[in-house]
Amino acid sequence: MRFWLLQKLVSPVAGASIIVSLLPSPWRFPMRVIKGTSNRYLDIDLTTETWSVYTVTTEDLTSYLGGKGLALKIFYDRFAKEELAGIDPFGPENIIIFSMGVMLSSGASCTGRFEVLTKSPQTGLIVGSSCGGYFGEACKTAGWDGVIISGRAEGPLCLRIAKDGVQFEPAHHLWGQGTHEVQESLELTPKEGAAVIGPAGENRVLYANICSGHRFAGRGGIGAVMGAKNLKAIVARGKEVKYEPVLQKQFSDTVRKAKKYILRNQMSHRMRLYGTNANTRPGIQHGFSPVRNFRDRFHPDTEQISGEAMAEKYTTRHSTCRHCSILCGHKGHYPDGVFRQIPEYETAGMFGSNIHNFDSDLIGRWNEVLNELGMDTISAGGTIAWAMEAGEKGLRETELQFGRTDNIEAVLRQIASGKGAEAELAKGSKILSEQYGGQEFAIHVKGIEIAAYDPRAAWGQGLSYAVHNKGGCHLGSYLIGLEQLMGYMPPHTTLGKADWVIFMEDIYSGVNSLQLCQFTIYGILTEPVIPKYLPRFLLKIATITLPKIAMSLMNWSLLSRFFWSITGIRMNKWQFLKAGERINKLERWMDVQMGLKAADDTLPARFLKEKETAYTGKNTVVPIEKMVTQYHRKRGYDSTGGPSDGDLQKIMDTSRGKSRSITVRPSGRFFKTLYCRIVLAVLGWFIPAVACRKKSVQEEVVTFPEGFSFSLGVWPCGPSVTFRRRGRGLKKSGKTERVDMRVSLKSIEAAWLLFSFQESTCQSEANGRLSVEGELPHTCTFIRFMDKVEILLLPRFIAEKAVKKWVPVK
Repeated sequence: MRFWLLQKLVSPVAGASIIVSLLPSPWRFPMRVIKGTSNRYLDIDLTTETWSVYTVTTEDLTSYLGGKGLALKIFYDRFAKEELAGIDPFGPENIIIFSMGVMLSSGASCTGRFEVLTKSPQTGLIVGSSCGGYFGEACKTAGWDGVIISGRAEGPLCLRIAKDGVQFEPAHHLWGQGTHEVQESLELTPKEGAAVIGPAGENRVLYANICSGHRFAGRGGIGAVMGAKNLKAIVARGKEVKYEPVLQKQFSDTVRKAKKYILRNQMSHRMRLYGTNANTRPGIQHGFSPVRNFRDRFHPDTEQISGEAMAEKYTTRHSTCRHCSILCGHKGHYPDGVFRQIPEYETAGMFGSNIHNFDSDLIGRWNEVLNELGMDTISAGGTIAWAMEAGEKGLRETELQFGRTDNIEAVLRQIASGKGAEAELAKGSKILSEQYGGQEFAIHVKGIEIAAYDPRAAWGQGLSYAVHNKGGCHLGSYLIGLEQLMGYMPPHTTLGKADWVIFMEDIYSGVNSLQLCQFTIYGILTEPVIPKYLPRFLLKIATITLPKIAMSLMNWSLLSRFFWSITGIRMNKWQFLKAGERINKLERWMDVQMGLKAADDTLPARFLKEKETAYTGKNTVVPIEKMVTQYHRKRGYDSTGGPSDGDLQKIMDTSRGKSRSITVRPSGRFFKTLYCRIVLAVLGWFIPAVACRKKSVQEEVVTFPEGFSFSLGVWPCGPSVTFRRRGRGLKKSGKTERVDMRVSLKSIEAAWLLFSFQESTCQSEANGRLSVEGELPHTCTFIRFMDKVEILLLPRFIAEKAVKKWVPVK
């Protein structure tokens, strides 16, 4: 930091900017403030090196929440149904979406995250991954809620995003560099954040990831898609825009309550002390640790790689995402003198007991190498474990052996570079097992290697793996938290498991769309008094016999309050859950079009047939077929394993029109609602009158085509008024859903600001409180038209302050 400051002070321009930043706030240039969200995505075509602005409608924001949900909706809107199956994950037609979520830059705890979504080369299905790191916040505070990238660059490319657009820079000098090396080469300032790939992404390793700072969008080969587009890095320059919640008091109250729940939760507390590797010791106790490619689920030496053992050995300290109160990330002093990241539970499990290695020094070193190369540690560890067992059984020639550690680092570098005897491990265990045999011990679901939780110890977690749209990711619903880590649910029963997986999937989909850290979920859900202090045996009975009642005892209303207070769009907890269901089913429908079948919802054969013998507790296989059948029935899926076209349209149509089952009612007091109704009624009389009599207004009206209709109102079910052009004037008409242009205010709060003349129409649109759906020329005409109406409606001295100066006052 000192060298960066010295270097920048040498430059007069950069030095001046630093001096300005040190001045008291009244002397600085004011930062633009956006209430809620900007609703703007950058839409970038790498082939033509052009960009445009994609505007998110209020309806889509309400229905899909942001983050993952909006990314899915954008992907859905971009392709016709018949095109989805033909998208080549490595082709220029595939798109990759970085979506920031409404909570990023809000200042709330555990919100420094963003979502990356694309079609996966590892599964051929939709894949999304949540990532920490500063890129998300830099992009959002540049004024962009997301980035959509399509096409393919001719050569290595770096994108530089600022508040006014994108620059395309050659990146040949960065090609071949590791994830941390390339971020150093980019010479990022404190205002800038980057999303980059390493050599694994460049060489299209099917489980390559994307890095931002020291955090990763890890699963499904997202980094390989970026590499196929020849896109080495994306740099965003932020701190140009400040976001404020629409309802500040409600937001502050919600933040305070959520933080209190998170801090006192037992899972959060253990993560704060030992990181996610706090799960290793419970894994030994409950028998869910992976041992020797999941042949066993217990080994006494696993204690040597536990979070407690590493914390004591390396004298750790926190190294975590921004705005974090959980503090799950840790760094420590290793014997080789390097101060490096402590491995997470998944890495410790997959490169520890799963390959019969109990040397924590080596795991830390390999974790560092994997991160620099830009590879997912879970899939890399799972694939290497498969190769060890395949070699042991004579299916494939290899020097990899369980317990042998001297060649692992070399193998990792061969995988990332695509050169060497083990380079083909870049394909993953699914493709390799189809090529060589050994499918019965290829531990993957839908092509993605499962995480370090043996489902024989927790049947609900097994169902979560099997039915998760993405594949073998543990964060589809993470039911092992209820089954083993907190002990709220019997692990070895099928009762209630389908209900709980559905419930938690919808919660997780919503959280990934808000872009709140997933580790907050159990703190928010389980800290309310009833589930926390109910006798444990009664809670276990209730969760499996009365799952709906048990769910209602949990409190996820804080999640809906976050959305409401930030955007001003009121939403209760059941509406939030319905949005999560909509997101989940939309993803499943697209996956079915891409080739997913009902039979793909299963577990590796090892968990269905083999009872391991090392664990002294209950030894079982997972009755997955029964639970999957229940899950499909309760989800309403047909024989394809997903929703039918009609069912999908039904759940998507509930976000629009009269048939919606989720009613987003106007927020604000009765007086504000009544006032807005009166103003719209007056406008319904006043606008046709001035359109016929005032030449300045009529000049705007005649630019609309004959019969052109537009509505002005509070979305979706608040007061509104509709007009239609007749001759040279406008006539008020009845409410209709079919209009040529729809002008929507986000909420009664937004309508109050406009109709009480605290904001002009231009200002409401610029601040994201007013959205216009229609052709751009008509939109511009409408804004000019409404500003002139304001001048005529108000006394002159008020009108001059209420509207922009460029509107002529006559």
